[in-house]
Amino acid sequence: MSMLAAATPTTSAHFSAPLLPCSHTPRRSVAAPFRRARRPRLSTVVASVPDPAAGPVEYTPWLIAGLGNPGNKYYGTRHNVGFEMVDRIAREEGITMNTIQSKSLLGVGSIGEVPVLLVKPQSYMNYSGEAIGPLAAYYQVPLRHILLVYDDMSLPNGVLRIQRKGGHGRHNGLQNVIEHLDGRREFPRLSIGIGSPPGKMDTRAFLLQKFSSEERVQIDTALEQGVDAVRTLVLKGFSGSIERFNLVQKYKFHRV
Repeated sequence: MSMLAAATPTTSAHFSAPLLPCSHTPRRSVAAPFRRARRPRLSTVVASVPDPAAGPVEYTPWLIAGLGNPGNKYYGTRHNVGFEMVDRIAREEGITMNTIQSKSLLGVGSIGEVPVLLVKPQSYMNYSGEAIGPLAAYYQVPLRHILLVYDDMSLPNGVLRIQRKGGHGRHNGLQNVIEHLDGRREFPRLSIGIGSPPGKMDTRAFLLQKFSSEERVQIDTALEQGVDAVRTLVLKGFSGSIERFNLVQKYKFHRV
């Protein structure tokens, strides 16, 4: 059976209802806040990434997952900037990360009128798909509304890039997510540049190293800009604003 068609959440407490409205009420589900947040008059709303051929668009949540490693040992390291972005979004949008499901720490809330599920997999970076795949299937989140946030050594430190789809770029966490989405790659991603290892430095050592004070300033600025970019994506989709964002990011450290 396809992972995107059905999945059983890997938690001690199984949930019986998807995120979208259904005909019965589960005993306990993180979906409940979404249902309470909906106003009765909003039977349908304009989703953030509409399909022109689909006519009226249904109310569709977003799953925003940051990749990283759990535990204080990895806090503040280059490989954990995906976690930091999710934490920053949660803080700015007033979303509490207090639910455990499918090997993940979850936060349920909204950006504007659009419901979001913030996710920090606790399965370690290289097994991120074991958390995200079942969540996406269980809550019936379409690929176009799954946003992955992760570190990218191909970008200069503090440079961001939003893409509609793509490969894994030899990123083990991203590759594992793709594998658990039935090999599908057509989901948005927000890459956070962390630069590349200097000289002959071991890649693993570089990824698990904390930022220098100068790099930290660049990353903190990037996180602020990333929150605004995620808001724009969720509320407006891949509009001209996202194209301009990518262009500005590409050249933001260039000096004329």
